[in-house]
Amino acid sequence: MKLVTKIEAILYLKGQPLSLNEIAQWAECELETAQEAIIELMSDYAYRDSALEVVETENGYSLQLRSTFDSLMDNLIPAELKTATLRTLAAIALKNPILQTDLIEMRGSSAYQHVQELVELGFIRKRRQGRSYWLEITEKFHQYFEIDQLSELTP
Repeated sequence: MKLVTKIEAILYLKGQPLSLNEIAQWAECELETAQEAIIELMSDYAYRDSALEVVETENGYSLQLRSTFDSLMDNLIPAELKTATLRTLAAIALKNPILQTDLIEMRGSSAYQHVQELVELGFIRKRRQGRSYWLEITEKFHQYFEIDQLSELTP
């Protein structure tokens, strides 16, 4: 087995950045040999017509999806929402739209952080309303939860 191919498999299987020392240990080779192989692998990926790339980050070397595919990843990989954040989203969806001040009164001050996370994930949007914000669900919310319209669900 070619060392470059073995290192590619290691990066894929570990699924996280690895230092050069870790790569050399897993590949059972000298540090200098591992460095040469990782440079060759990075070069191979740089010239391939591939969705993947090998990059060096502050945490080590990583096999990852090219940034040009971020929007595709956002649509295909489900967001991980904590229970409290999911409850905040449910409150927003049921009242849609709702003033942020009313939401905070209902859910507590931790909802500020939930709102920020939900905006970043694209599930809700904020519109300025005086000293507060209107919070409303987005099309991404409907697509993600496979809900056509919430009004159809409520009597």
